[in-house]
Amino acid sequence: MIRVDPGAEFSFLPGQYATLGVEKDARRLERPYSIASSPYEKELEFFFELVPEGQTTPPLYDLQPGDEVLLRKVAKGRFTFDTTQPERTRHLMLSTVTGIAPFVSYARTLFKDWKEGRFAGDHSLFLLTGASRSWEFGYREELEKLASETPWLTCAFTVSRPWEDDDWKGETGRVDDLIRKYADQWGCTTANSIAYLCGHPEMVEHGKGMLKRIGFQKENLKEEVYWAPKAA
Repeated sequence: MIRVDPGAEFSFLPGQYATLGVEKDARRLERPYSIASSPYEKELEFFFELVPEGQTTPPLYDLQPGDEVLLRKVAKGRFTFDTTQPERTRHLMLSTVTGIAPFVSYARTLFKDWKEGRFAGDHSLFLLTGASRSWEFGYREELEKLASETPWLTCAFTVSRPWEDDDWKGETGRVDDLIRKYADQWGCTTANSIAYLCGHPEMVEHGKGMLKRIGFQKENLKEEVYWAPKAA
């Protein structure tokens, strides 16, 4: 996780992304990252996974406090919290590893709004997020704490390689294999919910297929794929 001082006002909506860049070997390397922080925070927070053979994450990973990073001036993206459909007040949020970032921004923003009377708690958030092993989870403690303090946030974390994680006692399995279980458990249906999928492209694709099979349609499905899958 890194925090960046944009140096000036930087407007964005929870769920949007910013493009970070670094100069290396006289080249500018840029990549979009979902913003994990709330618009109420002075700094921008990003959560990314080190890809050793990648172009952008290794130099970002090496940054030290006080170093400069390139930041495009405008946030982009439509993966925002949707309150425009009055009949759909349940929000089923599905993610893998770094795909949790936009949901952290949703939760932090709504928590501050709820505490200060701008959010009535009339929308419910249900988060299912997965990783191969439990130490890959980001923001788990923060989100579980928020969930314990609010009536409108519920979280579940699942590990897909429990045989490599002896201490994990929680849910196991891939997110896309658990969607039906948790949608039923949380009462999330196509009639009352909007589903958001963010992270690994396979999870997003399989998850969309599962959701469509239980009735979700284009108008209540939102997706953010973190990289393009390689062609077969």
